[in-house]
Order: sequence, then structure tokens, then C-alpha cells
Amino acid sequence: MFLLQRGRERTTPIGALHRGIMRWGQAERTSSRLAIQRWVDGVAYVDVQARTYAEYWNRQNSAALSADGPLWVVLGDSTAQGLGASSPLHGYVGQVLNALRRKGTPWRVLNLSRSGAQTRHVLDDQLPLLDGLAPALVTCGIGSNDILATPPKRLRDHLRQVIDRLPSSSVVMDLTVPDRLWRVGGAVSPYVAGINQLISNSATSRGLPVAEVSRYARPPWRGMLAPDAFHPNNLGYRRHADALLAALPAGVLKP
Repeated sequence: MFLLQRGRERTTPIGALHRGIMRWGQAERTSSRLAIQRWVDGVAYVDVQARTYAEYWNRQNSAALSADGPLWVVLGDSTAQGLGASSPLHGYVGQVLNALRRKGTPWRVLNLSRSGAQTRHVLDDQLPLLDGLAPALVTCGIGSNDILATPPKRLRDHLRQVIDRLPSSSVVMDLTVPDRLWRVGGAVSPYVAGINQLISNSATSRGLPVAEVSRYARPPWRGMLAPDAFHPNNLGYRRHADALLAALPAGVLKP
């Protein structure tokens, strides 16, 4: 993660923005300034999680590779890291892992996701790490960070390439469709719905199941979002977990 130097302190760009907004909010405590201040507090909170959660999963990955039991490999972005949840294990990966282990099978998880990842990062950085592994399950949820950052044709091409390269033991997750939460969310909803159709068609053509997050995680969002008003909280991730559990092949859920 890119760091800025400030005296003897090292901070992220989000941290620098947070301090600036805090000073601005204190200058005149109007309701609008306080609302923005609370939102930036939430963004800074999740920014810290990005580092601590990545460290958590790195430790868990090392343990998983030396353990026994069926292996689940997770590909994706910050939602697979669990950002916004109260702990990494309260994200959808942790919730689904708990459900799998309750069946009596000692599942282990290798979480290769990265906060901020886009489709190109799955192609270039995450999928190559599957070489030499024989996972019983692979899940991939990617594309949200591409919506405003990747040209549409390139995003579609990347998604097709990702799905084409996934092992046959994979489940593909579609994208939450934003709706009325932000102005830009309403504007891009039809675009995201089209991307989800591409994900569904591409996965179906390979015989891969699709976890329809877009059907399970729907408005109203009240009570389901983290303090940054973007990532899910524990309850929001429950919806993601429900979508994934519903899409898992029957053999995965057997004790």
C-alpha cells in the first residue's frame, strides 16, 4: 500500500485525507461538515482494517497450507477479505467457512484475495497461485472495483478470461447492484446488471454455478453497511454468505 511520509509518521492517503477533513469539520461544526466527518471516520476505520485483515489472512494461509482437510481457495477483492465486518471471520468467507466446518469436515481456506483488487489482478496475481494446488472448492468474486476504473470492453474481456481459467471446482459470485444509495449508484445499476448477465452466461457455458449475490444482497441497505457506507457489515456479509452457500455443489455440503 502506498504510504505518505509525515514527519516521523507514515500514513496512507486515506489517513491524510482523514486528518484534513477532521480539521475542516472542527473549524465550523455544521451538520453537513459533521456528516462528512463521520463518513471519513468510517473510511479511515476500514482503511486500517485493510492492513490488519490482510495480515490475518496471511497468517491463516500459512497455517492452511500445512494443515489437512479439503481446501477452499478464495479469489477476489476487499469483500473476500471481510473489510467492514467486525473481524475477518465475520466477512462472508469466515461465515461460510464456519458453516462448512459445522458439517464435521475440517475445511481449510486459502484466501488469495486482496483489498482493491480488480479483474486484472485476479488474472495476473491470484490465479497463477493455484498452480500445484488441488482445491476442492474455488470461489471468485471480482469486478466491483472495475466498474468505474476499467473500460467496459476490457472489463468484459477480463471477466471472460477469469471465468475461462477457473478450475472446474469453482463457484463464481456476481456483483451487488447499487440502487438509490448514491447518485452514481443509480446511474450504473443497469451497467452492473449487464455485467452480472455476462458473468452468469460465461459461468453457465462452463457448467460453473453462480452465487447470485445480486439477488440476496438488495436494498434497503439500512443496517447492512460498514461505517464507510460502502462495504458490508456483519449482516451485509450474511447475505453474501447465504448466496454462496445456496450455490455450492451438493457434494461440498455433505458431512
